[in-house]
Amino acid sequence: MGEITNLDKETFPAAIDAAGKTVVVDFWAPWCGPCRALAPTLEEIANELADEVNLHKVNVDENANLAAEYGVRSIPTLLVFRNGELAEQVVGNKDKAELISIFQAG
Repeated sequence: MGEITNLDKETFPAAIDAAGKTVVVDFWAPWCGPCRALAPTLEEIANELADEVNLHKVNVDENANLAAEYGVRSIPTLLVFRNGELAEQVVGNKDKAELISIFQAG
């Protein structure tokens, strides 16, 4: 079962460097309606792709510097890392099938 963990500036570097897995980081905020709408979809994907993908969240209100460092200007924004490198940035709410396709690419 996949678990979505919360990251901050201290835990972020180690989390994105997961060997052999795609790492997805959801930049969000509690007041963001589209972020709240996307959350159940990400939880489903975390469970379905637990062997392939690690999912994490970063609250932009609590980690504004981290969001700025990665150029996150709108939320939700998903950053997809492969082998510790930023491979893709997904802005806005997407459907489950499209997200799975993005996460499994490459």
